[in-house]
Amino acid sequence: MNGFPYQFTKERRFMNRDEKNNHPTFKTLRGIDLNLLTVFEAVYIHKGIVNAAKVLNLTPSAISQSIQKLRSTFPDPLFIRKGQGVTPTAYAAHLHEYFSQGLGSILCALDVNNNYDKERIITVASQPSSGALLMPQIYSAIQKVNPKLSVRNVPVVERQLSQFQADIAIDNRPHHGPGISSYKLYDDRLVAVCRRDHPNAESVFSDDENQGMNYTFLIMQDDLLVDTRQLINEVLPNRKFTFSSYNMLAIASMLSSSDLIGFMPYKIFEMFSGPFQLKTVGDEKFSAVTLATTMHFNKLSSRDPILQEVIDAIIQEFEEE
Repeated sequence: MNGFPYQFTKERRFMNRDEKNNHPTFKTLRGIDLNLLTVFEAVYIHKGIVNAAKVLNLTPSAISQSIQKLRSTFPDPLFIRKGQGVTPTAYAAHLHEYFSQGLGSILCALDVNNNYDKERIITVASQPSSGALLMPQIYSAIQKVNPKLSVRNVPVVERQLSQFQADIAIDNRPHHGPGISSYKLYDDRLVAVCRRDHPNAESVFSDDENQGMNYTFLIMQDDLLVDTRQLINEVLPNRKFTFSSYNMLAIASMLSSSDLIGFMPYKIFEMFSGPFQLKTVGDEKFSAVTLATTMHFNKLSSRDPILQEVIDAIIQEFEEE
């Protein structure tokens, strides 16, 4: 164990398992009582065993025994008596540089009071297209209320809120569960979309069944709701769908380079219309269709003041539109 500081910093860079020694960092840490590091830091900062004992509510004898255990672990006396207190060795100063950072990170993670001044990551799940459209606005709202917060945007997956894998989910689809709360951010409308120089776009919705039979239509299986797909099938019966994708960016790219007709929310169309040279067609056919974009979160969020503040800020941001 004499090489612990070297082993720790070296192995931290190689956390992946190797063939001979699975998870070497964990095995190294099991060889040392991590409570001793708290004692070390108290003696280092307060420059004395008696002062450290008062801070930790322990006896000076218990502090001395802990320091002796550390001396048997590390190849150094760590502290030298000086007057009424102790002074750290150069080796102890080296250890303190690492221990203070590690203990500080642990304290931040265990901050049950959610101190406003602490840095924290808020995880927001969304579909790729919704993320591209909404994350700038959501990020801005979060930064207004707490600039110490960072935002991580991840894909929406099943049960991630109930399993606490995300703080917030933004989605067009419902998220059901007894512990899930939802708030509708806005309604959007569905539009049919094609490239601006499409040769036959205006005849796509012709009542003549012979027209349009040779046209293919683009539809997303995941993002469009069941009732929306049903309406499209009623308006455009017997059409052949030749391409589908979960990624709206891929859909926009396909539309811009083919004669396909696609469907997307109008706000997404606005975002892609310029870069991909797209236009809407037959707007009146789907004017009655609305697509709700909803924010979902775990009801237990109300117990987390910082997260509740974030949720309130996002709601306010969209109410002001």
